[in-house]
Amino acid sequence: MESEVNETAGVENTSNVTGRDAATPEGIAITYGSLFLMALLPLFFGSLRSVGYHTGLKTRGEEAGDRIGMRDAAMFPVYASGGLFGLYLFFKFLPKEYVNTILSALFLLLGISALTRALSSIVNPFIPDSWKAWFTQYSLHLTVTTPGKESEESRLKFTTIDVILAVGSALLGLGHLLSNHWLSNNVFGLAFCLNAIEMISLDSVGVFGTDVMVTVAKSFEAPIKLMFPMDILEKGLGANNFGMLGLGDIVIPGLLIALLCRFDKSHHPKGIKVYFYSGFLAYVLGLGTTIAVMHTFKAAQPALLYLVPSCLGLPLFMALIRGDISDMFKYRDYPEKKEAKESKED
Repeated sequence: MESEVNETAGVENTSNVTGRDAATPEGIAITYGSLFLMALLPLFFGSLRSVGYHTGLKTRGEEAGDRIGMRDAAMFPVYASGGLFGLYLFFKFLPKEYVNTILSALFLLLGISALTRALSSIVNPFIPDSWKAWFTQYSLHLTVTTPGKESEESRLKFTTIDVILAVGSALLGLGHLLSNHWLSNNVFGLAFCLNAIEMISLDSVGVFGTDVMVTVAKSFEAPIKLMFPMDILEKGLGANNFGMLGLGDIVIPGLLIALLCRFDKSHHPKGIKVYFYSGFLAYVLGLGTTIAVMHTFKAAQPALLYLVPSCLGLPLFMALIRGDISDMFKYRDYPEKKEAKESKED
C-alpha cells in the first residue's frame, strides 16, 4: 500500500491552490513524529501480546482462525479485485452517500469490537481480583454445523466490565460517525492495528519473503487511516490539513515482526528477543527512509518498497550469523495440526 504520509509533500506550499494553509516546518515535524509514534505503538505491543495470545490457543488445543499462508496470500489479490469491482458497481448504480454510509457503518461495528477488546486488555490487569468477584461473568457458546463436516464451536466469555467498555466504544463510534473527527479515527485505527497484529498468524517467514505480500498490501485500501494535522499549532483540534498513514503499512510488516517475536519465544525463551528487536529496528529504519525520500524528492513513495526488504533483510542477516536461518524458515505457529492436515489430504 502506498503510504499516504506523502500527502504532506503535496501540500507544503500549496495554500493558494488548495485553499489550505501551507504547512510549516514545525507542523510537518510534529506530523511525521506523531504518525511515526502511532505506527510503532501497536506494532510493538501487538507483537508482544501475540505471544501470549497464540500460546493460549495452543494450550487449549485451538488454532488461530485468522492465518495467512502462501495460498491465502496468493489468492488475496483475486479476492481484493472482486471486492473492488463490487464497490465499483455499488458506486456506479447507487448514490455515493448511501454506499459510504453502509461502509462507514460496517467498519464502525468492526471498530467498536476492536476497541472494546483493546480497552479490555488494558483495563482488566489494573482491576484487583477482589473487585472482579463483584462483576457478573457471561459465557456465550455458538455451534456451527455444516453437512459433511465436524461441528465447530465458538466460545465468548465476557464480564460486566467488557459490557461497560463496549458501551463506551459504541458511544465513541457514534460520535465518530457524526463528526468524522481525526482523533476518534485514530483511536479506531490503532485498535484495528493492535488486534490484527496480535491475532492474525502469518504462516511462515517465507510467505512474507515473496512479492505476494507487497501485492496484498497494494490491493487493499482500508477506509480508516491514521491521520495527524500539520496545522495543529495554528488551528488546534479543528485543524484540517492532514498527513496520513495507511493501516496496511503498519499491519503487514507487523505480522512479520509478531512472528519473529514468537520465534524468539519458541527457540530462545530465556534470551533476548534478538529477531523481534532487529525486526522492530528495521521497521523504524524503513519507515524513516520512506519519509526522508518522500520529503527530499517531494514525491509519493510506496512505504512497503522500503519496509519489506528492511524488515526481512535485517532479521534474516541476524539469523544467518547466529545459525538460525534454517529453523526460522521451518518455524510454524501450529506445526502439528498443519502437518496432520497435509497428511490427511495426501
